[in-house]
Amino acid sequence: MRHHAASSPVVSTDSPPQAASSDWGTLKRLFPYLWEYKWRVMAALTFMVCAKLANVGVPLLLKELIDAMSPQPSGAQAVLVVPLALLVGYGLLRLSVSGFTELRELVFAEATQGAARKIALQTFEHLHNLSLRFHLERQTGGMSRDIERGVRGIESLIAYSLYSIVPTLIEVVLVLSILGVKFDKWYAIITLMALALYIYFTVTITEWRTKFRKQVNEFDSSAHTRAIDSLLNYETVKYFGNEAFEAARYDESLNKLRRARIKAQNSLSALNIGQQLIIAVALVAMLWRATDGVVQGHMSLGDLVMINAFMIQLYIPLNFLGVIYREIKQSLTDLDKMFVLLEKDREVADSATAHALQLDAPPELRFENVHFAYQPDRPILHGISFTVPAGKTVAVVGPSGSGKSTLARLLFRFYDVQQGAIRIQGHEIRQVTQDSLRLSIGIVPQDTVLFNDTVYYNIAYGNTQASREQVEAAAKSARIHDFIASTPLGYNTMVGERGLKLSGGEKQRVAIARTLLKNPAILIFDEATSALDSSNERAIQAELREAAQNKTTLVIAHRLSTVVDAHEILVLDNGHIVERGTHAQLLSANGRYAQMWMLQQSQEDTN
Repeated sequence: MRHHAASSPVVSTDSPPQAASSDWGTLKRLFPYLWEYKWRVMAALTFMVCAKLANVGVPLLLKELIDAMSPQPSGAQAVLVVPLALLVGYGLLRLSVSGFTELRELVFAEATQGAARKIALQTFEHLHNLSLRFHLERQTGGMSRDIERGVRGIESLIAYSLYSIVPTLIEVVLVLSILGVKFDKWYAIITLMALALYIYFTVTITEWRTKFRKQVNEFDSSAHTRAIDSLLNYETVKYFGNEAFEAARYDESLNKLRRARIKAQNSLSALNIGQQLIIAVALVAMLWRATDGVVQGHMSLGDLVMINAFMIQLYIPLNFLGVIYREIKQSLTDLDKMFVLLEKDREVADSATAHALQLDAPPELRFENVHFAYQPDRPILHGISFTVPAGKTVAVVGPSGSGKSTLARLLFRFYDVQQGAIRIQGHEIRQVTQDSLRLSIGIVPQDTVLFNDTVYYNIAYGNTQASREQVEAAAKSARIHDFIASTPLGYNTMVGERGLKLSGGEKQRVAIARTLLKNPAILIFDEATSALDSSNERAIQAELREAAQNKTTLVIAHRLSTVVDAHEILVLDNGHIVERGTHAQLLSANGRYAQMWMLQQSQEDTN
């Protein structure tokens, strides 16, 4: 039996090697999840001990069977009856080994899968609770691999520790006890020395091999990340004709991975050869003493067969000690990386005294001296103050990079303000729960990303409890129902990865429909019609105005023609409000807004 390097799960090595204390810490973190199934744990341990007792009993019964087959001075009846009983007992013991082993796995499967499910779910929920900053900086491919490996690591850790290490230790103790009691001490000493040398050699070589495994993991993650990133940006690759360039980058990672795997395989071969040499020498020494004992007459032929069977049973699981040790170390590392994700601090968290935001009517929205910076050395907003009256519409316009979309992110609490406050109906948003806050706000973003599912699913995402009639009504309001009905599959049409099967305008209208379906008290339109042509824009503007009736609405726009009906327009530039007023007032002031209006009008006339 051989170890196979390819059978082990790959581990990300973005973090430094874990110390032994960290391994124990990881086990302590895992234990409470398993202890929820304590009765299953105890039952599994009981079945495991029973299986090992039966396994050790097989060579003992085999010895009695061989000795019973030897010529006896008694009659033929004894020769026939005794072996038959021993044969039946031998078969029952063999069956018991398999039976108890399967019962152990059957009983403990619920604990293993239950712990894996709970940890994976907690990690998934925690990732959704982390700030937008974390998700903008993360690498999706690498993070998904960490979660996948962590879940698999739980199963591997339990399988290799409970199903391999612990049973082997029990069997070693039983075998050494039997050899020491039934024969002279040298049988136990040879076995113990061989075990100690085998374990020392395996651990030492496996630790030495770790650097090669780390290289394999690093290059595997690099290749995976490059492949995912390239496929996610399929259109960009095509636009610039860089298929060969992307293939070359991917092949570079694959070539590094190939060389690292060859080194890992060579070191694995050295490990296997050394292990087999130790086992062979120990077996020869044991069998030499046993054979000599048979020749001298103080041991029976059954004793020789029993010792040989013991050694085979003992060294077969030990033959996998290298891969077991490596798998346990890697499983601990995998699990630790998932726990690291689970322990990642939430930049934006509910306060201990946070209460649910309850709105019975359109609320007043206030920004009070808001200062904010994504990075300390690059401030975005400088003391922004304005009010959106209850049920009214306020628009924010200005050049790109002036901080318009940041207002929406702060309102949703994707980030918290560094100074100042944002209040909804007098409630400071940091003092209300994020769930209730976001339930009260609906947004049509500039960059619409859809799920790789049906059109119906993406619209219904605005309110997962909505009926089909309500979904279709929202689609009609967003002027996309007729398009959906014209497709062969209708609302069951798949939109593709990130909605790539739809045009920009169609995606935007789906986004509008799902926000209308949500029917929140506060609406945010962040360049909501930027991807639409003029005719569709005018049609949807009418629907948006109707949707904004009796709702507090914040409109973020670059195209000024979309905000002329706003109750107040704020002109934002470099994080400062430089002008404010109605459309007519701002035009008559002949300031920044008037210049932007004239420029856009001239561009539209040219087009």
